[in-house]
Amino acid sequence: MEFGEIAIAEAEGAILAHSLRLEAKTLKKGTVLGPSELAILRDAGYSKVVAARLDPGDIAEDDAANRLARAMVGDAVTAAAAFTGRANLYAESAGIVVYDPARLDAFNLVDEAVTLALVPPFQAVEAGQMIATLKIIAFAVPDDTVLLTEAIAKRDTPLVRIAPFRTTRVGMVQSRLPGTKESVLDSTLEVTRARLHPMGSEICHEVRCEHNGAAIAKAIEAVLQNGAQLVLVSGASAVVDRRDVVPAGIVAAGGAVTHFGMPVDPGNLMLMGRIGDATVIGLPGCARSPKLNGFDWVLQRAVARLPVGPREVMRMGGGGLLKDIPSRPMPRTRAKEGKAPAQAHKAPARRPRIAALVLAGGQSRRMGEINKLLADIGGRAMVRHVVDHVLESSADPVVVVTGHEADRVRTALGGCPVNFAENPDFADGLSTSLNTGLAALPPDTAGVIVCLADMPKVNAAIIDRLIAAFDPVEGRAIVVPTRRGKRGNPVLFARRFFEEMGQVSGDVGARHIIGEHDEVVVEVEVEDESVLTDIDTPAALAALTAGETA
Repeated sequence: MEFGEIAIAEAEGAILAHSLRLEAKTLKKGTVLGPSELAILRDAGYSKVVAARLDPGDIAEDDAANRLARAMVGDAVTAAAAFTGRANLYAESAGIVVYDPARLDAFNLVDEAVTLALVPPFQAVEAGQMIATLKIIAFAVPDDTVLLTEAIAKRDTPLVRIAPFRTTRVGMVQSRLPGTKESVLDSTLEVTRARLHPMGSEICHEVRCEHNGAAIAKAIEAVLQNGAQLVLVSGASAVVDRRDVVPAGIVAAGGAVTHFGMPVDPGNLMLMGRIGDATVIGLPGCARSPKLNGFDWVLQRAVARLPVGPREVMRMGGGGLLKDIPSRPMPRTRAKEGKAPAQAHKAPARRPRIAALVLAGGQSRRMGEINKLLADIGGRAMVRHVVDHVLESSADPVVVVTGHEADRVRTALGGCPVNFAENPDFADGLSTSLNTGLAALPPDTAGVIVCLADMPKVNAAIIDRLIAAFDPVEGRAIVVPTRRGKRGNPVLFARRFFEEMGQVSGDVGARHIIGEHDEVVVEVEVEDESVLTDIDTPAALAALTAGETA
């Protein structure tokens, strides 16, 4: 790849290295310089520009990122489409992130231009949580680099996977000494339930008993008889030896102590055992607190059915000093009523929730007597084509705004998993449908992609590319598709613009908002005319129908 100052006369096809705010137009970093962009630069007095030009055999940043992301994603991991060389990976389900740190190092050591950042190995994550970001630093990398990193990423198995939490029947035994308060045992039970809840598991049976080996053995047998697959034993006093009361109870119940102690603080005095197929964990005293401790790490792996024997426990020392850390791997979903959380923590990064509005309430006046949205195209109504494409994308939820002939539109969309919002004021113009749709969005919506129901050629891949480009933190709060420099639809708006969009009136959309906030607009060039093609005349419909049946 060549990089540096290039004469304007020789810059066609080069990639702009730095954004330029010009009077005619702002040219963003990464723009491929075509004739129109070069004309703008000449008019602004530029004779040279800092840009990059790909060599034969180079792979553009997004293409490289998408290839590598596809190679490395394993079970329950999904990759978002790349934008500006970045592809984020997300957990499809709650569980444990599993990968080999040595393999991650090998990947990152291939070339400084290829980087992969992952959450720590064996971290518990929630569904939808971001677990990795793959970033191609340069505008392009050599094919040889991509081939080598791709081989490391996929090898015999993909580099990273999620071990999902599996619903587990958990039995709990709590022993007591004279003077032990029932309120303490009640609190321990609730804290433990709160630990299990995000993992989709519950305590199926609890037994409280005296603090001696025989009583604990009998209690363990009782919870096993009630179907427990995992047994948690919270002793009235800490275990200080393999021959102490709790381990003695495990042995008396027909089990064996497999490990005692762990290099994690809090959590050093944790005991592991087995009785038949059931795992038994003797809880350290810190497990009575909701704060992160070594017991969390063992419990999470056990529920995810990952190995958690002596060697796994003894390798937990790296990062095992947990005292007073500002975060925990998973937020507690239950807390004592009336009490503040034990410690503040930052919510995990998640895929932003991007909803889709399909505006399908118009009267098709330019079409004459027919409702174009119900026109048959290859055996399906036009609106059904649009909605099917949106449903195939990562947008969620999909809200269809109806108005004119609402019942017929609903019938055409029968069976589609969408939310409907009926606009009684559809005759007053497009803005009323936009307002109706915005009011129907969930409160946690980070952005909305506004889709027109007469653009059936816009497919899911285009929608996902727009969603991948969305990043308000990096100044990309409005995402617009373009074809040869001409802006089209659909357009994605961040939540910060919802109020302004709601003030639009008449038969217009929110396009003027794009011009008023050019500093946060990012354009995504697409490879066909679909984002420019709306079907609003009989001739356009005839051409589309002919193309579908050809």
